[in-house]
Amino acid sequence: MKRRDFLGATGAAIFTAGTARAATDDEVPEMVPHVISSFRSQDWQPYFTNLNRGAILADTESRILHYWHSDYKTYLLFPCSVPQTDELTRRGRTQVVQKVVGPEWRPTASMRARHPEYPEYIGPGPDNPLGPYALYLSWQYYRIHGTHDTRKIGRRSSSGCIGLYNQNIEELFGLAVVGTQVLLI
Repeated sequence: MKRRDFLGATGAAIFTAGTARAATDDEVPEMVPHVISSFRSQDWQPYFTNLNRGAILADTESRILHYWHSDYKTYLLFPCSVPQTDELTRRGRTQVVQKVVGPEWRPTASMRARHPEYPEYIGPGPDNPLGPYALYLSWQYYRIHGTHDTRKIGRRSSSGCIGLYNQNIEELFGLAVVGTQVLLI
């Protein structure tokens, strides 16, 4: 038996489902228990009441981003980077408010205080830490974006954003729409 098969089978045997009711728009559901292999499919119903404009769940503990399309058939699962500390981590409900190809990056004042070596501005291109695509969230300064530094994926490495491999953000960018609901847990 391969390690991957073993982990999946063991995880399925250990996993105990939580309540089956969907969370309301104002409430953040309790986290579903993690399994040995967190990189697994997840059901959208404990977290969202519908998929009218699609849904994104970013799990900061397992460092996985889940996406469900409004067609109720398309489901994607990606490894991601998450904020470095709990103080930098914002949890709760938000939504995609803008989609940007070739985003510009301007570090916040608090980021520059922590990292004085950061420049004031980086335009689109290979040196930009936001990668080639970004989904801007309704929370100011928070994004789901790509990264050219692939070492960050799967780690606590951001100042608040959720980072994806560039090929994964490209795929997500093509499917998500303005208004896609987002939940960070």
